[in-house]
Amino acid sequence: MVGERAHDSLSGHAGRLSPEGRERSWERLGSEHFDVVVIGGGVVGTGAALDAATRGLKVALVEARDFAAGTSSRSSKLFHGGLRYLEQFEFGLVREALRERELMLTRLAPHLVKPVSFLYPLTHRIWERPYTASGLLLYDTMGGARSVPGQRHLTKSGALRLVPGLRHDALVGGVRYYDALADDARHTLTVARTAAHYGAVVQASTQVVGFLREADRISGVRVRDVESAAEQDVTCDVVINCTGVWTDEMQRLAGTRGRFRVRASKGVHIVVPRDRIAAESGLILRTEKSVLFVIPWRSHWIIGTTDTDWTYDLAHPAATRADIDYILDHINAVLATPLTHDDIEGVYAGLRPLLAGESDESSKLSREHAVARPAPGMVAIAGGKYTTYRVMAADAIDAAAEDLRSRTAPSITDRVPLLGADGYYALVNQVDRLGAQYGLHPHRVRHLLDRYGSMVHEVLGLAVERPELLEPVPGAPDYLKVEIAYGVSDEGALHLDDMLTRRTRISIEYPHRGLDCAEPVARLMAETLGWDEKRVAQEIDVYSERVTAERNSQTKEDDQAADEVRSAASEPRPLVAEPVS
Repeated sequence: MVGERAHDSLSGHAGRLSPEGRERSWERLGSEHFDVVVIGGGVVGTGAALDAATRGLKVALVEARDFAAGTSSRSSKLFHGGLRYLEQFEFGLVREALRERELMLTRLAPHLVKPVSFLYPLTHRIWERPYTASGLLLYDTMGGARSVPGQRHLTKSGALRLVPGLRHDALVGGVRYYDALADDARHTLTVARTAAHYGAVVQASTQVVGFLREADRISGVRVRDVESAAEQDVTCDVVINCTGVWTDEMQRLAGTRGRFRVRASKGVHIVVPRDRIAAESGLILRTEKSVLFVIPWRSHWIIGTTDTDWTYDLAHPAATRADIDYILDHINAVLATPLTHDDIEGVYAGLRPLLAGESDESSKLSREHAVARPAPGMVAIAGGKYTTYRVMAADAIDAAAEDLRSRTAPSITDRVPLLGADGYYALVNQVDRLGAQYGLHPHRVRHLLDRYGSMVHEVLGLAVERPELLEPVPGAPDYLKVEIAYGVSDEGALHLDDMLTRRTRISIEYPHRGLDCAEPVARLMAETLGWDEKRVAQEIDVYSERVTAERNSQTKEDDQAADEVRSAASEPRPLVAEPVS
């Protein structure tokens, strides 16, 4: 651990996930005994690793694919209390989520989590405004000190000035309120890097293929490096299963009976250009099942979500034509200028790991989380929502304390800023100077600050001797080439898919979905990862196959047909086997 931290210090990059560091971490996994091994590199798993490390525990995290490769890169990208949960009387969940939103905005990740405005259109006279106002009053006050403005009531004309793109007959008034927005994949990656900074061994492309036992006790895991096929045992006091929708499969692999079942609910979002909807604010609309969000996302709108059971490939949930039509039908019911399929730049589908309950409707299942100890030496956690990941992680480590040999300190992650948070506000005030220093437009610097925070100097430092890295990525001008280089050197990207889908969001932000920049990005990655021409071509082919499969699946009318098309595409990590973490 000391050696790893010393390396970070010498390199000047905190929590660095480098190719050479990955080799050292693999060696450590097989040669050291850990207090905790966390399975799963989503937001709960990385959060659990950070929680354990900052309590002084020796922790390793393993992820079969990439950080945030599952649900944690495919959410609605909101840190929010969940207005609809108030109607379900889940006041504790909403209060907890709003407290977490406040922590993220003010202390833990102000560079990544930003306030965002929503208009709630009112469609009924007399009763709906006081009903909505009372709910939003609770929403505004339950989370403690406020870092976002409170609700503001608008007349019909005031609401239409805020969102001119609405049909005049779609509302009788409106209420404006605020929540928070984040790039989920970047946030999860930053949690992982922060855990590494505090001493955790954090390893992607490392699949759990078996469990070690001593008598009736889980004593570790058998892992496979899916890049090289090498395998080894990792010993520990306790294993924590943070695998989301794979929770049940991982419990079966461990030979333990789960104390709860997890149900996968598919949520689909579409991405359209910002100029397709005339609005100065996001929207939240009621549907017959749940709510539909129209979320401002840089120069785009993200619109979603659906909420349906998914019983097919957990790694690659597929959006259908019916899913997309559902979203278009509901948003077009209120827009003056309807959206068409041709307006859609990107589509993504994710799976919510809901705790199975008595209700047959996934939209009515609780978003509360549950922690269980299915066997000595093993803890499982599932359910919850992205916003409450830090609380879930703390609960998991609390439950693991029973299997640890020494006394466990209390959780302190509510006071541990994520990497890039410290110094962020000062740099925001120095945008013009930073732009002059690096020869970049201040708008570009602000974009980088909102992705990397105070680590922006690490990113731009790679271009000091290579100024060509400050050029935009061909085909994706919102990003600089230096971000690609940094994604490989410091952020653990091992495949083209990692870079275009999660280190950047090119795969959903451009109509070409990454195809137009696949070759230049792959060649940039090759410089650090040592790929030859054959490997560059292979990475491009696999990514292109994925995009084609996703596009084709989105023309199918049902889940089974869409799954058959999507799951037939090649894997960037072909050695990954099911069940996966």
